[in-house]
Amino acid sequence: MSNEKQSVLAGFKAFLMRGNVIDLAVAVVIGAAFTNIVNSVVKGVINPLVGAFGTKDLDGYTYCLKEPCRRNEAGEVTSGIPILWGSVASAALTFLITAAIVYFLMVLPMSKYLARRAAREKAREGARETLEVTELEVLKEIRDLLVAQRGGGTGEDGPGASGTGRA
Repeated sequence: MSNEKQSVLAGFKAFLMRGNVIDLAVAVVIGAAFTNIVNSVVKGVINPLVGAFGTKDLDGYTYCLKEPCRRNEAGEVTSGIPILWGSVASAALTFLITAAIVYFLMVLPMSKYLARRAAREKAREGARETLEVTELEVLKEIRDLLVAQRGGGTGEDGPGASGTGRA
């Protein structure tokens, strides 16, 4: 029983120590902070701009499903069924702004960086292959020249080949 507990704890420790868990935790914390910034921009800038063209900010736009919608002094609905479509539009706008900022400021630059890095690595690999092939060819030429100088029987005419008058 204790051996099973140790293996579960060891597995949990290995899970926590993997790098992607830490990266995920950092991403969640940064995402939460970033969400607050975007919400503030939507509520402080976008909603008042929409209100300048309409009668109020996005959160104030509603539709009464069951007439009449009445509110008390605290703003709570006392009768009727209000549909808060302005809040939904505000949330959708917040999502779109967040997605656009994440894409254009984080995803797009990172994908371009990774593509450039992959191209550089591919070019480096191609250069290594070319270098290896070139070295192999040079070594073969050196071997053939040495064999030809010694008078080895390669069947090629060249310096030191048979028929040069040496005995």
